[in-house]
Amino acid sequence: MTRKYFGTDGIRGRVGQHPITPDFVLKLGYAAGKVLSRADIAPPHRLRPAVLIGKDTRISGYMLESALEAGLSAAGVDTLLVGPMPTPGVAFLTKALRLSAGVMISASHNPFEDNGIKFFSGEGMKLADAVESEIEAMLDAPLAVASAAHLGKAERIHDAEGRYLEFCKGNFPKQRSLLGLKLVVDCAHGANYRLGLRVFQELGAEVIAIGSLPNGVNINEGCGATAPQAIGNAVVEHKGHFGIAFDGDGDRLAMADADGTLFDGDQLLYAIVKNRKAEGRLRGGVVGTLMTNFALEKRLAQMGVEFARARVGDRYVLETLLERGWDCGGENSGHILCLDCHTTGDAIISSLQVLAALVASGETLAQFTRELRLLPQVLVNVKVRGKLDLQATPVREAVARAEADLAGHGRVLLRPSGTEPLVRVMVEGEDRARVQAHADAIAAVVKTSAEPAAA
Repeated sequence: MTRKYFGTDGIRGRVGQHPITPDFVLKLGYAAGKVLSRADIAPPHRLRPAVLIGKDTRISGYMLESALEAGLSAAGVDTLLVGPMPTPGVAFLTKALRLSAGVMISASHNPFEDNGIKFFSGEGMKLADAVESEIEAMLDAPLAVASAAHLGKAERIHDAEGRYLEFCKGNFPKQRSLLGLKLVVDCAHGANYRLGLRVFQELGAEVIAIGSLPNGVNINEGCGATAPQAIGNAVVEHKGHFGIAFDGDGDRLAMADADGTLFDGDQLLYAIVKNRKAEGRLRGGVVGTLMTNFALEKRLAQMGVEFARARVGDRYVLETLLERGWDCGGENSGHILCLDCHTTGDAIISSLQVLAALVASGETLAQFTRELRLLPQVLVNVKVRGKLDLQATPVREAVARAEADLAGHGRVLLRPSGTEPLVRVMVEGEDRARVQAHADAIAAVVKTSAEPAAA
């Protein structure tokens, strides 16, 4: 079944434009409440079904939170409000409090004008496609408000941040400490603006904060994991040992060495896997995506570690990990999953896994990941306003020309974004100039081919 509203990471769009409007989100809350509180989906652990709602720091979160709360109440579902909380914190609390579901109000790395709604099951995992389709189907049903005696109630959970903080700290080895480390932490003016500092401080590090003063409209603005040069510059300026950057909702991670060298999700995943392999606690293989750098796949093969590629999106990495019974996977964008630690990608926990490896080895990130030499990879995002046929003759011919020139020493990938009106053109190869030229040439053809659809 083709889904109308749900993308790879929930429902997302521009605030004030359908579907990110109060009336739609109210109806979404009602539909989700009816579906997610069913006993066959969420076995009851309370007298009444209950759903937790968290949000990032966007000003529109207040409006959408109220609309969701109203819709859930109309469905006879209680709501637990936690305020600003990273996405993985919502997943953790949903499971820890034994709730029917969790909801995160966030557009992740997008600018503040956008917002979105993503759901977690009672087990703290992203919903299956089939359940999201059920919610969409329920949107077409009449909104039958529960009787007055059975309307849902709302309460605020005041110790939510402390609960999640202790959970994160529990995923750092007890025999190790961050004492003596100076960390520069970029919170992207997002949901980790408090937690993302406290966790490292309580583990002993000296912390310099940037991107930690949200005002409702500055989330992800020139900072965070999607603008990593900010942390690269800051770690040099403040003479830190490492830089750590989160995105707006706290599930993406980028890091930097003391000299400002940046490290993406592929490199950080490698650091985690290398450390676990050395300590004899790597369960199974590793899952990446179609965007994962080929150099990581090759290096893992040299280590005797099996590698599998999933579709782009951390939900698909998770599905493949669960199917294979493995623990570690991720995306080069910085979504990293360690399923022995958490049910979803968590930037705080991922950074702690990397720091544990570095503390144990006494090395820098560059030294610890020196065996991994990433191939030049260029990603060009092409904005499109209508549907584009990626099998159109001009597009196929442009891709074929690039693949013929790369002659088996690189690859080309075209992928529509699941969250934005973009087509992502990725070219990977041994020579950066050649890779860039091919990416620009294909992007130009895609843009031209998209114009009829945009009319």
